[in-house]
Amino acid sequence: MSSEPKKVIWIIVGLMLGMLLGALDQTIISTAMPTVIRDLGGIAMYSWVFSIYMLTSTTSMPIFGKLADLYGRKRIYLVGIGIFVIGSALCGLATNMTELIIYRGLQGIGAGALMPIAMTIIGDIMPVEKRGKMQGLFGGVMALSSIIGPAIGGFIVEHLNWSWIFYVNLPFGIAAMVIIGSALKESRTNEKRSIDWLGALTLSGAIVSGLLGLVLGGDPNAAGSLHYAWGSPQIIGLFSACAILLGLFIWVETKAKEPMIPLHLFKNKVISVTSMIAVLMSVGMFGAITYIPLFVQGVIGVSPSIAGYILTPLMLSVVASAIIGGRMSSKVSYRTLIGTGMILIGIGFAFMSTMDAGTSKLLIILYMIVAGLGMGLIMPTLNIAVQGEVAATSRGIVTSLVQFFRSIGATVGVSIMGVMMTNRMTEGLSGMGEKFRQIPAEQLGKFANPQLLLDANARLKLPADILTELQQVFVHGLSGIFLTGSLIVFAGVIITFFLGKARMLPQETKPIDNDVRPNKDSVLQQSEFV
Repeated sequence: MSSEPKKVIWIIVGLMLGMLLGALDQTIISTAMPTVIRDLGGIAMYSWVFSIYMLTSTTSMPIFGKLADLYGRKRIYLVGIGIFVIGSALCGLATNMTELIIYRGLQGIGAGALMPIAMTIIGDIMPVEKRGKMQGLFGGVMALSSIIGPAIGGFIVEHLNWSWIFYVNLPFGIAAMVIIGSALKESRTNEKRSIDWLGALTLSGAIVSGLLGLVLGGDPNAAGSLHYAWGSPQIIGLFSACAILLGLFIWVETKAKEPMIPLHLFKNKVISVTSMIAVLMSVGMFGAITYIPLFVQGVIGVSPSIAGYILTPLMLSVVASAIIGGRMSSKVSYRTLIGTGMILIGIGFAFMSTMDAGTSKLLIILYMIVAGLGMGLIMPTLNIAVQGEVAATSRGIVTSLVQFFRSIGATVGVSIMGVMMTNRMTEGLSGMGEKFRQIPAEQLGKFANPQLLLDANARLKLPADILTELQQVFVHGLSGIFLTGSLIVFAGVIITFFLGKARMLPQETKPIDNDVRPNKDSVLQQSEFV
């Protein structure tokens, strides 16, 4: 830690700017996409603007994390921001949807470096007892960006050209590069390092194949989308390729001189358990919260603009809880914080599974606050836990692995819940046909479409009994999602018991497993500031 506090503050400002860029970009674009589609066309490729970003950022996370351990955080972080800024500029210049999707993929590659390496640098420059507070603060910044992103996107689209949702990244990205480039200095060796290119290739192939299978799997007859049936040769082929490449990756890692992901890290109980928790938490959490705006708009009947801000109470509770959780991480065990957080999330989702058309907005807000308080306790604690188990030379890869497993869990969760919602709504519509036999099938077919509930004008034209029944179809479809999310998160509570009494300790008293701490490969011995 530097003896010049002002320099540390500048580092933190630069890191926050970088993290804010990556977090905002995932939310700010959602508000602008209808306008983008209007100007560029290509509605059939709408979802790929989001999916490609997720694919490339998830794939690049562990690779950037390992490169940061090999060649220093500063160098790789600046490369990541540089790629992100270039991708942003190109997105703003896109003239059709194909170009936009390609450039979003480039953006995603750079984004894969932003959060993991920022958290790693915090672990490098802050003493152990202050890491919790700082990582909680960074978690709050991430959650806050989810709140202000849609508002900023709406303002830009209304008063400027949609291209500015990408151009706005440029000045902040360049400022972050200048600050980090000038303030952060690392002492590193000139020793020639070996890069595990085969490991990176097989890992990337496995991730892309698996995520593509999840993204493309679904109803092949869905309008305006590119999907294949889950049992189709395309989806089976993608999952088979994922399994084969994953097996090959594991074999390669046992032979590589500098493995991309050192498998011996998972011998450490804290690292292996927190990885499982990150997956389970994200499967349940993202799989459920993705559908809260759909519930309030389709069942309760709020306007799309209000539905876009319905998650604000949840995100605010995440901000408050993340800061509290970060401060508490030096006082209680990881198991206490993570277990409490998982229980709160599970209770919040269990309450949400009871919601119906008569549930008040106040109750929905209270349920979200309960779940949000749990999320905030877990997010910073996972990073703090894994960083405390390794030496500086492995801090980059373990931090990126936490983000990687969270991203994988989120993708799996959204995909699973989407299939579940479709199946349960189909069941509900079948029951609706039985209930309204007196209505001619052709006429009922015009009404038996839950999507009508999302259109305010169409909703007003629905007969009262049909409206009530469609609301029940929505409730049937979405309540199962929230209940499943709750059960998955409660399963994670059981996993937390395997953390034992592990907790944050001062680094000088913290016993670190020699199998996990490769001191002989040290590249980054310390950080300095000038």
